[in-house]
Amino acid sequence: MVILDATVVSIALPGIQHTLGFSSSGLSWVMNIYLLAFGGLLLLGGRAGDIFGRRRLLAYGIALFTLASLLGGLATNPTELLASRLAQGVGAAVAAPSTLALIVSTFQDPNERARAIGLFSAMSAGGATVGLILGGMLTSWFSWRWVMFINVPFGLVVTLLAPRVIQEPARHGGRLDLGGALAATGGMVSLVYGFIRAATGGWTTPLTLGCFGAAVVLLTVFVLVERKVAQPLLPLSLLTDRVRAGGYAALGLIAAAMFGMFFFITQYLQNGLGLSPIRAGFAFLPLAVPIFVGARLAPRLVPRLGARPFLLAAPLLLLSGLALLTRINAHTAYTSGILPSMLLFGFGAGFTMVPLSVTILGSVRPEESGAASGTLQTMQQVGGAVGTAIGTTAFTAALRHPVGGPGAAGAHATLAHGVSIAMTCSAALVLVAFVVLAGVVAPKLVRPSGQAQVPQQPVVFD
Repeated sequence: MVILDATVVSIALPGIQHTLGFSSSGLSWVMNIYLLAFGGLLLLGGRAGDIFGRRRLLAYGIALFTLASLLGGLATNPTELLASRLAQGVGAAVAAPSTLALIVSTFQDPNERARAIGLFSAMSAGGATVGLILGGMLTSWFSWRWVMFINVPFGLVVTLLAPRVIQEPARHGGRLDLGGALAATGGMVSLVYGFIRAATGGWTTPLTLGCFGAAVVLLTVFVLVERKVAQPLLPLSLLTDRVRAGGYAALGLIAAAMFGMFFFITQYLQNGLGLSPIRAGFAFLPLAVPIFVGARLAPRLVPRLGARPFLLAAPLLLLSGLALLTRINAHTAYTSGILPSMLLFGFGAGFTMVPLSVTILGSVRPEESGAASGTLQTMQQVGGAVGTAIGTTAFTAALRHPVGGPGAAGAHATLAHGVSIAMTCSAALVLVAFVVLAGVVAPKLVRPSGQAQVPQQPVVFD
């Protein structure tokens, strides 16, 4: 629900603008305000689940998310919709870390945990793609309001069943690190907002630079606070392990590439190839299916082969898919130019996210699972903001230099060129992620011979 909601609204934006009277600049905040709240509060949500109870936080977060979805679908003006999107982001930030932490703490058998994380990764990686498909269906068949209403029945089911079917793990009491929480939340909000502003207003404007400066100061204060408090919001030991730190970095880079790819290929399909919202949504089906296939197969193969071969080979599939997209031009058709890249990218994502998530979370102690889960999802959300901002900057710069002459044909050629440049940026991000995985993470992973482990960590797989 929470990952899907980051993209399901994107295809509905034209209908939202027409119905509620958003300005062109204000419309972007339908997406951005959700990302801002979600990404900014994830660390706080993860640690709160450790202290106050993960099942409780899951139920509370989904209840807030569900109520906000209902109110958003009933919105009659821009202010009401933006307020509901803000509340959705808060609910998502509370629920999402507890979801993953419950998986890590509930499944103690290494192979069961790997399969559970695999399903979670499939939902995370595929949810964004399914959001595009579902958004196109609901917008075309009903109205944009149903991209909000669709959350209500599922949210009610989760809220009502969670206390009955989920066992509450042992709480790890203590007090919430308020100083760290304020610094982390302020720093993450400033960082995410800085990237949002960079994408729309430029990287050198005073507001953008001020946001980045505030983020650096606040996150530095956060690290200093975490080094001194007895019960930190984010145990720094999670980041001192080389394998886990490299995994977090690679995850953020791959998420940046994925969000950038979703954002710009959606534009090319609708504005370049002239597809309707529903056809543009279904055009992503060849991306969603391989993600789910890879995410289902990887948990069965990783215990046998280890994570290392997947972390070395799968990112190359991602890179190959993006390399094809860098060749988009005025004559690119969906079948010959977009479809093959989606298949490669889908299998790459499906076989990358599961071993990467298992590598990061497989040896986390139960009392740190909430913080580790919140950090993982923070990297995904901040990575998405970074990727979109970098791609938008490159795309906007390309549009300033038309390549196809005047008229509709020239506009189409210029759009295609801009998308190609943006995809080059995404490919560069995946290339850096591959270097991190090959040079930092993979050398420390041992291929299983009966069992596999992350060096200097507890056993990951039997």
